[in-house]
Amino acid sequence: MSINSKLQTAFSKQNAVKIISGLNNFDTAKVILIVKAAEAGGATFVDIAAKPELVKTIRDLTNLPICVSAVKPSAFVKAVDAGADCIEIGNFDCFYAQGIRFEAEEVLAITKETRKLLPSIPLSVTVPHILPLDEQVDLAQSLVDAGADIIQTEGGVSSQPTKRGVLGLIEKATPTLAAAYSISRAVSVPVLCASGLSDVTVSMAIAAGASGVGIGSAINQLDNYLAMVAAVRSIVESVNDVKQLSKVPVGASH
Repeated sequence: MSINSKLQTAFSKQNAVKIISGLNNFDTAKVILIVKAAEAGGATFVDIAAKPELVKTIRDLTNLPICVSAVKPSAFVKAVDAGADCIEIGNFDCFYAQGIRFEAEEVLAITKETRKLLPSIPLSVTVPHILPLDEQVDLAQSLVDAGADIIQTEGGVSSQPTKRGVLGLIEKATPTLAAAYSISRAVSVPVLCASGLSDVTVSMAIAAGASGVGIGSAINQLDNYLAMVAAVRSIVESVNDVKQLSKVPVGASH
């Protein structure tokens, strides 16, 4: 499918930054705050709940591409009609605390049904981190065959760091980094590394092979606009820094 040109460019440069407000976040005022901060901080696109009224509000507010998240194919149709640019099956994190799992067969079935309903909209699909890594890779390949244009990884919710500070942030990101590394080498579509990332670990995600990163709680759990903007800007700068470093010739002085 044709991905928005801004997104396509960012994915090709491996510096896409998606700010996620939350699949179950229907607080319009909070979502507006997050989206405004995402735009001011230099994010590439935003990911919001697949609620038509919310999409219309955000569409009038920003020129950033809007991705909508849901786990029910029917929820995407009205959201796309309301102005969503792309759709995301997943952001499963909020379901795990409820004891709800998404197995490979179910995710693949949702993907196929969504593709039938919306054959032309750019489609991102999250690979559940509850699967063993080799099964995540197998599912990612099947999802691409079923029409997924982007594969998203996850893992932060179930990761329980034992260290504080930077070591803890790296521990937190380990599951999604591992998935990004493995899946990016097995599929030809962009891989978006998400869940449990911070300004410390987003550069690791890009180095692991991701074409971009998705940031949720590191932004949406902050309580004021200026802090959100600063956090988004830090993420964007970290992603861009790793790409700049990769261009520095070996042995060059800094």
